[in-house]
Amino acid sequence: MKRVLLLAFMSSVLFSCKNDMKSTEKPIAVTYTPTQKVDTIDTYFGTEVPDPYRWLEDDRSEETQDWVKRQNQVTYNYLDTIPFRAQLKERLSTLWNYEKIGAPFKEGAYTYFYKNNGLQNQYVIYRYKTGDQPDTATVFLDPNTFSDDGTVSLGSASFSKDGSTLAYSISEGGSDWRKILIMNSETKEIIEDTLIDVKFSGISWYKNEGFYYSSYDKPKGSELSAKTDQHKLYYHKLGTPQSQDVVVFGATPQEKHRYIGGRVTEDDRYLIISASVSTSGNKLFMKDLTKPNSSLVTIVGHTDSDTNIIENEGSKLFLATNLNAPNRRVVTVDASNPTPENWVDLIPETKNVLSISSAGGNFFAEYMVDAVSKVLQYDYQGNLIREVELPGIGSAGGFSAKKEETELYYSFTNYKMPSSTYLYQIKEGTSELYRKPNIDFNPDNYESTQVFYNSKDGTKVPMIITHKKGLELNGKNPTILYAYGGFNISLTPSFSISNAVWMEQGGIYAVPNLRGGGEYGKEWHDAGTKMQKQNVFDDFIAAAEYLIDQKYTSSDYLAIRGGSNGGLLVGATMTQRPDLMKVALPAVGVMDMLRYHTFTAGAGWAYDYGTAEDSKEMFEYLKGYSPVHNIKEGVSYPATLVTTADHDDRVVPAHSFKFAAELQAKQAGDAPTLIRIETDAGHGAGTPVSKTIEQYADIFGFTLYNMGYRVLPGKVKG
Repeated sequence: MKRVLLLAFMSSVLFSCKNDMKSTEKPIAVTYTPTQKVDTIDTYFGTEVPDPYRWLEDDRSEETQDWVKRQNQVTYNYLDTIPFRAQLKERLSTLWNYEKIGAPFKEGAYTYFYKNNGLQNQYVIYRYKTGDQPDTATVFLDPNTFSDDGTVSLGSASFSKDGSTLAYSISEGGSDWRKILIMNSETKEIIEDTLIDVKFSGISWYKNEGFYYSSYDKPKGSELSAKTDQHKLYYHKLGTPQSQDVVVFGATPQEKHRYIGGRVTEDDRYLIISASVSTSGNKLFMKDLTKPNSSLVTIVGHTDSDTNIIENEGSKLFLATNLNAPNRRVVTVDASNPTPENWVDLIPETKNVLSISSAGGNFFAEYMVDAVSKVLQYDYQGNLIREVELPGIGSAGGFSAKKEETELYYSFTNYKMPSSTYLYQIKEGTSELYRKPNIDFNPDNYESTQVFYNSKDGTKVPMIITHKKGLELNGKNPTILYAYGGFNISLTPSFSISNAVWMEQGGIYAVPNLRGGGEYGKEWHDAGTKMQKQNVFDDFIAAAEYLIDQKYTSSDYLAIRGGSNGGLLVGATMTQRPDLMKVALPAVGVMDMLRYHTFTAGAGWAYDYGTAEDSKEMFEYLKGYSPVHNIKEGVSYPATLVTTADHDDRVVPAHSFKFAAELQAKQAGDAPTLIRIETDAGHGAGTPVSKTIEQYADIFGFTLYNMGYRVLPGKVKG
C-alpha cells in the first residue's frame, strides 16, 4: 500500500497555526432539522412532566424514520466537511489491518480457533485435527457469508459433549433477538429447523441429546422497543421442532424473573439455574439430571447476593458468592444439603475482588488489585499452589479449560500493549508466548500511569492515564476521558486500535474506575446506585478536574466519552457541568431516567437506578439528573456528537433521539449538537469492522475539529 506521510507540526507551531485558523475560518454551519413537539404530559406523585418528543419512541413510524434520515443528513453534511476525517479513516484502516487469532480450544476430534485476517467484518472459525499442525487449519464457519454487508453476526457457539454437533446463534442488524442454527460439525450441514425468538441466552448441552436456552415471549408491538420481562428457560431435544421445546423454569406469571440462565455441569450430572429480577442478585437452583423426574432444589432462595456454581466433584459443589463477602469467596457444600448455612470456605474473601475459573482440576483466582490483574492457582482442596507470573501490569483473562486438560491459554493486555496469547502448563506453572500480534504500533513509545485522586466527598478513585512518552504538561493536549461507572462492571486495562490512533495524534486517553463499577466489590458498586448515583457523576467530574489541575489538558481540549450506562454518565455530566469540557460523546446512552424501565428489558436495571414509580423521593432524584430532563434554555453546551443505532434493543435509540432533539432546541452557544444514527446496527456487539472504523473516524474527526484543529496534530501514516 502506498504510504502517505502527512505534515507533522511541532506543538508550538501547531497551536499558533490553529489559533490563526480560528480567527480566519468560520466554523462549519449547521442548520438543524426541526423536531415536532407534542403535548404529552406524565404525572408522577402529583408532578407534571412534559415529554414533547414522546413520538420518537415509536421506532416503526414513518415520522420517526423520516426524522432519522433528516438528522443523519445534517450530521453527515457536517462530518463530510472536516478536512482530516478521511485521513483518520485511512489510518484506522491501516492499523486495524493485522491478523488477529484467538486462543485454540478442543471439541471432539478437532482444535478450533477464531481468526480475522485484518479487515474482515466478522471473525471466522477455523479448525484442524487435534495433533496436526495449526497451519493445516481450514475454514469451519465464516460469519462473513451470512450477509453481504456484514450486519448478520455470530453470537454464541456451543458444541455437544462429543463435538459432533454445533449450535450457534446469529444476530441480524445488531439486535439482541437471536436465532439458533444446528449444524453437523463433521459435514457442516444444517440438520434442523432454525430456532427463532431467542434473547439473552446461552446454549448449554446435555450430553449429545439437546441443549438449554433462554428467551422471552415475543412482545406485543415493536420487538425492538416493547417491554420484555418474563424470561424462561427451555430445553430443546434434537430431532424435535421448537414448538415442542419444554419450559424448564420461568413459566409462573406470579413470580417474574427478567434474566434466567441454565447451565449443565461438565459431567452432565446437574442442571444449574440462575434467576434474577435485576442485573445484580440472583436466586440459584439445581436439578439432578441423573435421576428421572427429580425436583428442583433451591440453593439460594433470595436475590441478596450474586452466587454461582463453578465446578463439582461428584456431589461436592464449588460456589463463588458475595453473600456475606462483598469481594467474593469460594465455598463448598454437598448437593444433598446445599443451602448457605452448610457452606464451608475454600478460598476466603480478601480485600481484593475475586473472579474464579477452573481448568485442569485447578482453580484460578483472578484478583483485581486497583483494577490490575493478579492470578493465584489453587487445588480443589483450597491449597495455594502458586501465583501465576504474568507478563506485566495489565489485564489477564481466559484461565479456563476442561477438567482433563493439562494446559490452557490466557490473554494479556493493557492500554498500550495489544492482546497476546500465552500457553500455560497447569502442573508446571510455566508460561510461554503463544502468539503476539504483528501490528504497526510500538508500545515502547507510550506510557500508562495509574494515579489516585479525591472525589467530591473525599473518596479516593483510581485512574489510568495513557499517552506518548515525553508528553508536555502544558494544558493543551487533546484528551478523551472515558468511563462507565455502573452495574458492577470493571474497566480493566485493555488495548484498543482506535485509542492507539488517538494517542498517535498526541492524544491522552484517561480511564477512571468510578463508583458503581465492580473494581472494589459490592460496596463500591452499591455506592453508585439508586440514591447514591450522583457519586458516579462526582467521581467523573473530579477526574476531569484532576486532569486539568495537573496540566494534562484544559477544558478547551477535553472530551468526555462513554457508552450505554456510560452514555448516561456523559449526558448527566455535560448537563451538570457544561463548562468543564469542549466535546461530549454520549454513545447509546440511557438518557430518559423516568421511562427507561418501560422499554425492552430496561426494568432489569432497577437495582442500579431505581424507577420513577418506586417513591416520590426516587422520582425526584431521577428527575434531578436525568439528561433529557436537565437540558436548560440559555446554556452553552459543549460540542456534542450523540451516537446510537436503529436496531439497538438494549438501550432503545429513543433515549438518544429525545436527548438530541432537546439539546438542539435549547443550545444557546455555537457548538454543534449532532446525532449520528447507524443503520442495521445495535448496541455494539457484532458491529462490522467497516462500520466501526467509519464511526471512530467520525468521532475523532468531530472531537479534534471542535478542539480547534484544522490539521491533524500528530504524525499519521496513510
